[in-house]
Amino acid sequence: MKLATLKDSTRDGRLVVVSRDLTLCSEVGHIARTLQAALDDWEHVAPRLARVAEGIETGAQPTIRFHEHDAASPLPRAYQWADGSAYVNHVELVRKARNAEMPESFWVDPLMYQGGSDGFLAPRDPIAAADEAYGIDMEGEVAVIVGDVAMGSSPEVARRAIRLVMLVNDVSLRGLIPQELAKGFGFFQSKPASTFSPVAVTPNELGDAWDGGKLHLPLRVVLNDKLFGRANAGVDMTFDFGQLVAHAAKTRNLVAGTIIGSGTVSNKLDGGPGKPVENGGDGYSCIAEIRMIETIETGAAKTPFMRFGDQVRIEMLDRAGHSIFGAIEQTVQKYEGSSPR
Repeated sequence: MKLATLKDSTRDGRLVVVSRDLTLCSEVGHIARTLQAALDDWEHVAPRLARVAEGIETGAQPTIRFHEHDAASPLPRAYQWADGSAYVNHVELVRKARNAEMPESFWVDPLMYQGGSDGFLAPRDPIAAADEAYGIDMEGEVAVIVGDVAMGSSPEVARRAIRLVMLVNDVSLRGLIPQELAKGFGFFQSKPASTFSPVAVTPNELGDAWDGGKLHLPLRVVLNDKLFGRANAGVDMTFDFGQLVAHAAKTRNLVAGTIIGSGTVSNKLDGGPGKPVENGGDGYSCIAEIRMIETIETGAAKTPFMRFGDQVRIEMLDRAGHSIFGAIEQTVQKYEGSSPR
């Protein structure tokens, strides 16, 4: 089934079940008002939501029109958002951009940071930044929402805890990262609010593209109406979601509603870094990668980071060419100061 959260006057929105073609939805406040409420009682609530989903497809369930621009992120705020870096090719390239060597341990021990989860952007919200000099960069990723995961759980147990899959734009401010990491306390100011796809889906909706821990489909990233990346999320993923969730749970319990990200989807080509789409490659899911490759090949980066007015679209299509999660569509905007609500 496919689930979304419609914006309303509350911080957590209201849960709806969405049709497979993303055109219709049904309100389910009598079952669970919010997605977090559904996750808190998943074993009892999920079968009821699944029956609603079936009714939508057969025409037996009352529906309203679903518009992606009315959706918040599936969880407008979450108890926890931890983002991995499962595509080590990406890690290697961005570290080179900072003149930082990559330890061999990164191939066996996942990287992960804890991001802000108190308020996510909606899929059509602008990316606000005070200064273009911050180095505004999109990062196209896949993410999962889990149920309760006990401390010390194995990857096998962790895979069974995956409830929903969605996409994420984990925006990075590249110009702030080096100085921030030099302090030794990790990302904070360099990681503004993230954005998730309009719809989150249960793994069974993905068919054979989902193997229990990886999603084997290309992630489309379009920058200013030009295809920038189509890297396959199931390729070159060193750590699957079971391993990432287990890593997060090594020394703590994870509560239902915890979100775990894959890190920027990144593919190699013939053992080396990928190529731009226009050169026959699968492109990139962030700007930092192509800048690093340009630096390696020509001695200097030529592709700029995002500027005010730039637009990014992140989406994944099934094998029939239909959108699975809906699209993240955002425009970079100068932050002029405003209330958080």
